[in-house]
Amino acid sequence: MLKLPRPVTLFWGAALVAALALPAGEGASAAAGPLHVLASTTLLASLASDVARGRADVSSLMPVGASPETYQPAPADIVRAHGAGLIIENGAGLEAWLAPMLRSASTHAPIVNCSDGLTVTEANPHLWLDPEYARHYVTAMRDGMIAADPAGAAIYRANAAALDGRLVALTARIRKALATIPPANRNMIVFHNAWLYYNRRFGLRTLGAIEEVPGSEPSAEHIARLIDAARAAHVRAIFAEPEYNANLVNAVARSAGIPNVAMLYDDSVGTSPQTRDYISMLDTDTATIVHALQ
Repeated sequence: MLKLPRPVTLFWGAALVAALALPAGEGASAAAGPLHVLASTTLLASLASDVARGRADVSSLMPVGASPETYQPAPADIVRAHGAGLIIENGAGLEAWLAPMLRSASTHAPIVNCSDGLTVTEANPHLWLDPEYARHYVTAMRDGMIAADPAGAAIYRANAAALDGRLVALTARIRKALATIPPANRNMIVFHNAWLYYNRRFGLRTLGAIEEVPGSEPSAEHIARLIDAARAAHVRAIFAEPEYNANLVNAVARSAGIPNVAMLYDDSVGTSPQTRDYISMLDTDTATIVHALQ
């Protein structure tokens, strides 16, 4: 029987009632035949879709533009998790809300933790922004899909190998593009500290982040220190994110005399062709960084 926390019972509808009749892990997609893969974020779903292409059905639990660090699952999410045949998460503390939700969904679907086996620095879960770590994610997804659907093993292996080649090429493109930035200009101020692994891979430096704790307003003292550091380093750009109000970013830029404010995607893909999947998003982000820091 599907167990729900008390607040969710207020929202029961036809879909939730129907799910109660299904064994855990056997929702509509599973019953129809193809493996249904449920990824926690749109970026994980983007990579998983390339691995599953032609064989499994992949969807994202979170919508485009949502922050995985502050997401609040809805009752419909519990139904979707109950019907999944495989669940993909980032791990490394990113989706603190996911485990309680899966307990409520009473699902027995296997879970792929993409960051398992990678070294997490400073409790920072944003490993996927390093495309070399994304290759590790793809391998984990491939192996999880093969375990859940052995008959599709050849398809999953071929798809993963093709995607791995595209990620290797992405790393080379990013390295070449960022090499055009003068070394003295390779300092970034970002809205939240998502760029640690990308910057470490490619020789940039995150001088500071506006948001100290996800979902919390930064203190006045923190902003003052950030402004002082930006002035001292002659930072050329501060980077906002589409999920967050840009007013604070613009105020910091004015106070610090930072000439450029630019938009980066990191926790979610976007809706435009330039940002709608993992590879196009990182290509676009890289072009934005290069232009802002010249």
